[in-house]
Amino acid sequence: MSGKFAQIIQEVDAQAIELGGLIPETLRAFSGLTRTAQNSGALDHKVKELIALAIAVSSRCEACIAYHARGAARRGATRQEVAEALGVAIQMGGGPSVNYAAEALGAFDELSAGLRNDQEAARQAT
Repeated sequence: MSGKFAQIIQEVDAQAIELGGLIPETLRAFSGLTRTAQNSGALDHKVKELIALAIAVSSRCEACIAYHARGAARRGATRQEVAEALGVAIQMGGGPSVNYAAEALGAFDELSAGLRNDQEAARQAT
């Protein structure tokens, strides 16, 4: 997986490890909250990733866009499902969200293509 959003994830992951060394209890608590919030219930994990992606757009958080675009791709979201979730983000966030929604769609395209390439390479290796 390579590209702008993969690079963002790699950089934030490295910084988060360093931050975790400084405030381990806080990051463990956040990680637990994230796992609990993303568990399937009345809403499945894919829908929750789409919601998180829309919130990332309206919050204008590039790293959040990268993580949740990847999460949506990993959970099997289609490009159309992503686009519709981004439509809600635009509705709620106005003009600036249009720009971030376009960026989020690009993140989904980049990261889902990388995921497919990784899966194909793994299949060929076996």
